[in-house]
This record gives sequence, structure tokens and C-alpha cells, in this order.
Amino acid sequence: MTSPDGYLQEKDSSAALGKKALRTQLLQRRRSLSFLDWQTKSTLICEHLAASRAFQEARVVLAYLSTHQELDLSSLWQASSPQRWGFPRCVRQDLVWHQCVPSSPEHFQLGAYGILEPITSLPVLHPEEVDLILVPAVACDRQGFRLGYGGGFYDRLLSLPAWAKKPTVGIVFEFAYLDRLPSDPWDCPLQSVCTETGWKT
Repeated sequence: MTSPDGYLQEKDSSAALGKKALRTQLLQRRRSLSFLDWQTKSTLICEHLAASRAFQEARVVLAYLSTHQELDLSSLWQASSPQRWGFPRCVRQDLVWHQCVPSSPEHFQLGAYGILEPITSLPVLHPEEVDLILVPAVACDRQGFRLGYGGGFYDRLLSLPAWAKKPTVGIVFEFAYLDRLPSDPWDCPLQSVCTETGWKT
């Protein structure tokens, strides 16, 4: 596991072991969803997001392209929303955000982790331009802490002063919204969480 400053942490820490086991369990459950169930839940969460004041007032929204059966947000930009959209590109230990037209395949290419990323020629989005960040997660808890995939990319981003106060929404399935997650000192809580049943915090 990597901390926000890029250094490997002890693999046998109780938090790390707890996160690893929980991540495996929740990813297995996510993979077991039928296509129809996944599609239905994705549509529902997009409806909750689209109806929210936070989304409606946002001019620039950072999001993600669904992978590993994450909740799919594509109906948000397919609905001709007025927002400008940004998507991440992994550069060493950091995320760089580019403004994209998410329905334009030519704006993306396969990245180092096998995930579609923006091409480098697209405009870079800076913190002062961003109004809302939709954060993918394996799980979130009632305190806003997030379980990701172990790379620490979002924790590093949100630990930077320019990004720390940006409105963030963890995007998870209802079954992955938990009372409390194992946490590490560098974990940055999100401001809110949304599942297919609605907003949580």
C-alpha cells in the first residue's frame, strides 16, 4: 500500500490487512451483480446526482469512466447536461485532470493500468476551475472515509491544499455503504456519499 507521499507502508498493519480483506469481499459481491441490476442501480444513482443542487450548480465536474463494474455515470453526460467534464490521467503517483467530451471515444486512450484515460493533448483542468468531484470507491462509511483500490491517488489529491476543500461525493453501491471502515492516518474523508438509494452525508 502507498501513502499520499508516495512511500510504501507496512503491509502487515491491521488497517492494511482489514482493507485488503474487505476490498476482496466487496469486489466479489460487485462482480456477482447481474447486468440488469448493475444497470438499474447506475441509472438510479445518476438520477439522484442529477437532481441534487450540488450537481445542478456545478459548472465543471470531475468524474470517472466505469471499470470493474463500478457504478456507471454515463447517463449524466448523455442527458445533454450543461456541465464541462474532467477525467483523470495517472502520471506517476498523481492524477492529472483533462477536460473531455465523455461521449467522444477519440478523447480517450488505454492507460498504464488498463483503464481509459484522456489523451494528453486535451486541456488540463486546474483546482480553481473545479466545482464538484465524483469519486469512485469500493466502499464508503458514515464518516465519509473511502475504500479504494489501494493506490492512494485520491488521498494524495485531496491532501493538497488547492484540492482539500473541493466538494466531493463518494459513489458506491448501497451494500458498500458501511458503518465504519478501517482507516489510516493519511485517509482523507469525502464530504458526502451517494448510493442508488440516495444521498447519505
